[in-house]
Amino acid sequence: MIVARTRAELAAARAQLPDPVGAVFTMGGLHDGHTALLRAARRECASVVGTLFVNPIQFEIEQDAATYPGDEAADLRRFEAEGADVVFVPPAHEIYGPEFATQVCVPTLSGVLEGASRPGHFDGVATVVVLLLNLTRPERTYLGQKDWQQTRVIRQVVQDLALGVAVRVVGTVRSDDGLALGTRNVRLSVEGREAARAIHRALAAGAGAWRRGERGADRLERTMRRKLEAEPGVTVDYAVARNPFTLEELSPQAGAAVLLVAAWVDGVRLIDNFVLGDGLVDIDPAPLLADAAAETGSGPPTPA
Repeated sequence: MIVARTRAELAAARAQLPDPVGAVFTMGGLHDGHTALLRAARRECASVVGTLFVNPIQFEIEQDAATYPGDEAADLRRFEAEGADVVFVPPAHEIYGPEFATQVCVPTLSGVLEGASRPGHFDGVATVVVLLLNLTRPERTYLGQKDWQQTRVIRQVVQDLALGVAVRVVGTVRSDDGLALGTRNVRLSVEGREAARAIHRALAAGAGAWRRGERGADRLERTMRRKLEAEPGVTVDYAVARNPFTLEELSPQAGAAVLLVAAWVDGVRLIDNFVLGDGLVDIDPAPLLADAAAETGSGPPTPA
């Protein structure tokens, strides 16, 4: 596995890779959700390129980027174990030079939900993803369902700018208690982790109501909020039912929906979602993680 730290090193390594290339962009703190992305890329592509880059322009507060959880050595070991051919680990100045002045923005998708709570976040995400796609030149890139709004933003950018990359969404991977795997989960206390389980319970309750025929967004949202507000350790930012493609208000005639929750637990912001409808998530992570579980004799994390 080649570790590239400059654009020139990445270009030289990329030139040697057989196509098709799959890209998995990360900010570090790799867990089994990232493993599922890497295995999806490995199964579908001849080569895999990963990145480790904490993108400073998607954080409102500079200190949040500086303290983002991660262990470069451990992350590189996981990349190597999963068969990555190249991992790009650039310093910020290698990505954003002193005269960098470009921003990519998708206003219709970026200004709501996470974008409303974290102004500028998705502009930073879209900008760095376009940069990384141009630098790595993959045929496919792999994203996790847990960041559903992000998947919609990136799909729109790829489509609008004719980037010629297939965006593949891999389902959410969960711990046995239902909590979606996330890098920031390590910051939860034992009590906080217990409280965070309410997020999954809320989504499951909303999904249950949907499957029983409920199509009113207000009723679905009240169902989720009741579960969340019953847990005193959870502070709700939003719990909504939306159109899974546009993130606009859900029509009563909708054949598909996404339930999205964002909440604070132990000072940690957690997000999660359930996607309700066929064909919206491209890849089931369960088979991807089953092989390792069979080797170790342990059960795999639970997919969404």
